Amino acid sequence: MKKHFLIALLSILSLNLVNAQQLKSPNGETTLSFLLKADGIPTYQLSYRSKEVIRTSKLGLELKNDKKSLLNDFVITDTKNSSFDENWTPVWGEVKTIRNHYNEMAITLNQKETNRQMIIRFRLYDEGLGFRYEFPSQKNLTYFVVKEEKTQFAMAGDHTAYWIAGDYDTQEYDYTTSKLSEIRVLNAKAITANLSQKSFSSTGVQTSLMMKTANGLYINLHEAALINYPCMHLNLDDKNMVFESWLTPDVNGDKGYIQAPFNTPWRTIMVSDDAREILASKMIYNLNEPNKIKDTSWIKPVKYVGVWWEMITGKSSWAYTDDYPSVQLGITDYSKAKPNGKHGANTDNVKKYIDFAAANGFDGVLVEGWNVGWEDWYGNSKDYVFDFVTPYPDFKLQEIRDYAKSKGVKMIMHHETSSSVRNYERHIDTAYKFMKANGYDAVKSGYVGNILPRGENHYSQWIINHYQYAVEKAAEYKIMVNAHEAIRPTGIARTYPNLIGNESARGTEYQAFGGSKPNHVTILPFTRLQGGPMDYTPGIFEMDISKLNPSNTSHVNATLANQLALYLTMYSPLQMAADLPENYNRFADAFQFIKDVAVDWDDSKYIEAEPGEFITVARKAKGTGKWFLGSVNGDNSRTSNISLDFLEAGKKYTATIYADAKEAHYKTNPQAYTIRKVVVTSKSKLAQFCAAGGGYAISFLENK
Repeated sequence: MKKHFLIALLSILSLNLVNAQQLKSPNGETTLSFLLKADGIPTYQLSYRSKEVIRTSKLGLELKNDKKSLLNDFVITDTKNSSFDENWTPVWGEVKTIRNHYNEMAITLNQKETNRQMIIRFRLYDEGLGFRYEFPSQKNLTYFVVKEEKTQFAMAGDHTAYWIAGDYDTQEYDYTTSKLSEIRVLNAKAITANLSQKSFSSTGVQTSLMMKTANGLYINLHEAALINYPCMHLNLDDKNMVFESWLTPDVNGDKGYIQAPFNTPWRTIMVSDDAREILASKMIYNLNEPNKIKDTSWIKPVKYVGVWWEMITGKSSWAYTDDYPSVQLGITDYSKAKPNGKHGANTDNVKKYIDFAAANGFDGVLVEGWNVGWEDWYGNSKDYVFDFVTPYPDFKLQEIRDYAKSKGVKMIMHHETSSSVRNYERHIDTAYKFMKANGYDAVKSGYVGNILPRGENHYSQWIINHYQYAVEKAAEYKIMVNAHEAIRPTGIARTYPNLIGNESARGTEYQAFGGSKPNHVTILPFTRLQGGPMDYTPGIFEMDISKLNPSNTSHVNATLANQLALYLTMYSPLQMAADLPENYNRFADAFQFIKDVAVDWDDSKYIEAEPGEFITVARKAKGTGKWFLGSVNGDNSRTSNISLDFLEAGKKYTATIYADAKEAHYKTNPQAYTIRKVVVTSKSKLAQFCAAGGGYAISFLENK
């Protein structure tokens, strides 16, 4: 009886395989299979080098207030296969040229009962798959509301995952490393306090989700080109190891309002048996539209300092006075207020940062807390919180503007919206005009606290549209944007390269709020950075926060050498030297690396990589040919053994190596470092000690 059953089962599987439509990656190593199951249910399956990556998984969307959802009853009416291969040049990036090479299969489905049409477009790259739903203009499907997208990602095992809890408002969590089956149990511990947060499920996680299988595959789930649609989370059925998309709702609980013609964002699955290929992939960027900004000459990578860390640590304050428990702009008279003596954004202090930037070759200075309203800026559901143009009495804006210009330093504007989105849009043209009139070409925007309009979430469709509106509006004024607390990036910086940075993850500031895990920076490049660069604000040299503010007992969980390496491993065209000038003066020999390191690159080579454990990358500076290398380490000390074969053959280089001393440890001895110079070639090998929470950084100077 069993024999007959197995024969019948194999016959069914064989029949399904025959009926499935298949697509191969350009190198032939990855295979996508698409199949309409019983009752016309669309499904897909993905394999890599004959190993199953995604088991048979369902596709479709559940609609609200509609007699029939887009889940079944489909027939295939057309299939188009094509190939594409191009090279494009990013305005800034890790490499000078990006190859966009894929095979495509577009399957047109018709729902028999409703006569509605839906296209599922698959693009298969050597490093993975992207697919999306497309709704062409049609009579029977024009306006509709998405109740839930039902895209599945069926895992082939109980993989190790590097995850943060699903949340509609924040990604500012430390990562948890566990088996998929352990997410439910560990979820409560993974959620830590934040000024705005809303988790939705005990098995919900956020993308970009990184996983490693027992048979050595690295899998990453994410999305690309998130435009006019809510952010996708993943909810795990931990009995069957199946992730299903879970979109961020609006105030009414609806997920998405759609008008055809319309394309959803791409759902992405990266896979490799080499973790370095995940880090090097540009698939997320490739799935976005080409650059829409014709003249990009004003978009320039930036290395900057700023009046920020002293406020984050509590050494100084954003607010000008302690006299006012509340502020009403246009009514509150700051000329009558007593200064609190702690306000960081005062003219003399800002000039010190400008002097420091000019003396050390930095491009810009960021100043936070310069504008009126910080006395009651969050937590009060306040609409008119800032006007973005009125400075405090002790911030002489024109004087600072002229002083910075005389020193050859650009000022960076700060727009904290306090998540009052309507207020920001009300003022945005005036604010951007004010910036340009005063020589500000870049803005750091912030969205701290609960979103206004009330009930909306940071990652719902309407707010996603706001972030995009702010970036596109900034492009009109030739302003670069660094958005904090906004949606995590999904490669949109290809289309709008004035989006030169985002936060959207647990950044360095949390080292002053109690600390982050020492292996945090060995996970972020595999997760958050997959969609675009992060303004991580590295470069902290004084790890004991109580030395800046005696009432703050936090500790930066990294060694000084680790902080140097972050300028390579945490790629961004926007890099801050975040510590106070006096701390850089104390460690001037180590600070030299931050002064030397580039922020824009012609080439990048990932040399070592293992999520949660270590990352080593070498990068070639754009236009100069200079190489730099950074390596960050996780919880345990180790020896990094690498080859320098990325250097040009036949040439000699002086390598200046900034490394952990033997006695270094992120907690007990973080400032123990060594600096040595050695002559190397492309044939040289390096064995370098890395402390727990440590690392090393190298600059290479060609010997003439």
